[in-house]
Amino acid sequence: MTRKTEDLGNIGFGYRPRAAWASDPAQTRGRLFPEAESPTRTAFQRDRDRIIHSTAFRRLRHKTQVFIAEEGDHYRTRLTHTIEVAQIARALARALCCDEDLAEAVALVHDFGHTPFGHTGEDALNEKMKAWGGFDHNAQSLRAVAKLEHRYAEFDGLNLSWETLEGLVKHNGPLVGADGEGLDGPVPPSILEYDALYALELDRYAGIEAQCAAIADDIAYDTHDIDDGLRSGLLSLDMLESLELPGSILSQVRALYPVLDPVRTGHELMRRQITLMVEDVIRTTNANLAETRPASVEDVHDAGRTLVTFSPSMRTDEQELKAFLYANLYRNRAVLKVREGADRIVRDLFDAYFADPGLMPEGWRDLLGKAQERVKARHVADFLAGMTDNYAVKEHRRLFDRTPELG
Repeated sequence: MTRKTEDLGNIGFGYRPRAAWASDPAQTRGRLFPEAESPTRTAFQRDRDRIIHSTAFRRLRHKTQVFIAEEGDHYRTRLTHTIEVAQIARALARALCCDEDLAEAVALVHDFGHTPFGHTGEDALNEKMKAWGGFDHNAQSLRAVAKLEHRYAEFDGLNLSWETLEGLVKHNGPLVGADGEGLDGPVPPSILEYDALYALELDRYAGIEAQCAAIADDIAYDTHDIDDGLRSGLLSLDMLESLELPGSILSQVRALYPVLDPVRTGHELMRRQITLMVEDVIRTTNANLAETRPASVEDVHDAGRTLVTFSPSMRTDEQELKAFLYANLYRNRAVLKVREGADRIVRDLFDAYFADPGLMPEGWRDLLGKAQERVKARHVADFLAGMTDNYAVKEHRRLFDRTPELG
């Protein structure tokens, strides 16, 4: 499983010119609301900067990744996870000769739609929104950057370029088949509504840059969730020995450093696993590109498959690791106990705001008037999805006599 540097071949970590398959900011399809181009920044650089300066980006600091903030200061949050994904995505884009700024922008925005308390909050909100199209964090990310950010005089949202929005919506692949039907169930209403205004070609694959961001997300949480699991005590190095990917790396680290303490051993495992996975993606993707020979970004859209991938053996090992993390970390009894309380907080808040929108702060309650239930429910979901963990707990304590303890 472990590979030596001399075996890697020419995978290209240095500067290389933009390849034919890359997205070219000079050829951007533009923005929903036309704007003059910047004389100092490309379209994708402007997107990245707008994302970083947004309110939604700052809120990621206090949103759960795996462990709720009250459980400790050193666990990853949505913000630190996002920064780690962006770094890996940019490294992949550089090696694959595509636009680093676009890959970074998609990575930085990909978790904007996550609720407080991670997937627990999303599941609770999806259940509450079932009668009105459900709740999907990817669709909510689009709502955040296309509607909910109010920073500009001439439009709602951030008015990001077509390529960044397309990458955000489709970084995990097309949403509909040739027949227009959703590939993984109905397409969220928010995405369909935006697509009707500014078609994102939901039946085609995203560009190489968005694919880099998607697989960087896998690499980041496959690795760093182990780190947080070790820090929490829910995982141990010994538990990882039977897994092919981390187990083989652990064997190598222990052979090289037989008296190394467990904390540093864990860090060596993390850094080596990221390197191994990144190098595997670059090698495999270069082979995919050589086989497919895309002569333009349009060829990438029409390739009929994802081109930025793990090798078959790495994919098998990565899936084994994911299954392990689900069984031993995400579904651990201690984690689930905390999530029970988080689930109750989100459900209680939705019910309270839906029954009486006047409980929401000024600027939110004033927008509804006599709105239909569908509009009111989505408005409440927008408000709830934007909350940080801390604010959700604070609001629950304001509105209810008893609030679950999450720490």
